[in-house]
Amino acid sequence: MIRLRGHHLLCLLGYRGMGYSPDFCTNMTAIYERLREQPQTRVVLVEGPDDICAAYPKDKPPHCEETSVAHRDSRVLEKLGLRVGREMSWADVCGAVDETMEAGDIGRICAGCPWEPYGVCEDGVQRIKRGEELPLVGA
Repeated sequence: MIRLRGHHLLCLLGYRGMGYSPDFCTNMTAIYERLREQPQTRVVLVEGPDDICAAYPKDKPPHCEETSVAHRDSRVLEKLGLRVGREMSWADVCGAVDETMEAGDIGRICAGCPWEPYGVCEDGVQRIKRGEELPLVGA
């Protein structure tokens, strides 16, 4: 089971190999590829730091517990109609994205995220809406 916080559900859709450090990218890539290759993998929605945050660089100012990040988690879960504590498959997460999100929602829900301007999360939502698979990292 993979523990994920709200906003990371969308970060994973847009992950293309960028991150905060090499160790962070190694961890994120492993989680992303597992979910991409095995969409029936179970995830549990958590409040606060999750399995992705676990590899956040210790030498950088921590943001995993900032109020703004927690608010982003809440906005994502509210939009998707999900709640902390829910266990579900990654395929079901993608189904919730397909049913509730539009690519343009990213700019509002993820306002202030340093990765939002790259457009990768919006692209990830568009891929889900078109019924496409997420790409290999680096493809």
